[in-house]
Amino acid sequence: MTETEVVCDAGPLIHLDELSSLDLLGDFARVWIPDAVAWEVYRHRPTVLDDPPFPARRITTDPASSDPRLAAVSRAFSLDAGETAALRLLSQHPDALFLTDDAAARLAAKALGVRSYGTLGILIRALRRGLRSRAEVMELLQSIPSRSTLFLSREILDEAMRQVEAPE
Repeated sequence: MTETEVVCDAGPLIHLDELSSLDLLGDFARVWIPDAVAWEVYRHRPTVLDDPPFPARRITTDPASSDPRLAAVSRAFSLDAGETAALRLLSQHPDALFLTDDAAARLAAKALGVRSYGTLGILIRALRRGLRSRAEVMELLQSIPSRSTLFLSREILDEAMRQVEAPE
């Protein structure tokens, strides 16, 4: 486990659960989950957060404490309540990573100077950290279209598979 903390949007929680790989989040020191994100996860995967295999910390964020820049970026990128709450929480934990599969949320994070990764990044990280073999990660990547609701282009999925196939 690393000392890295992450703030999680709903996508990676949902998609990793669909791939039976939620345990990969156990490699992080803490996984912050804003309540707005938790509610979204419950709508799609009702039991995911009941007894998670990772150090989860649910937290309520106060919309009134949002800085004007975050509010402007959230409006500009049409972010939902969970994504906005996650970015708000990241302002309180500036060294944390943002885990999201939403393209607009990743662009907003970049505009705010926040590092972000998605489900594909977590799977590739699992290979690099020895949590899954190359064959296991490749199988997970290949199964995304049939086992997961993660929407991504064939080009992005192919690029992830090339990264996994490449010798280190």
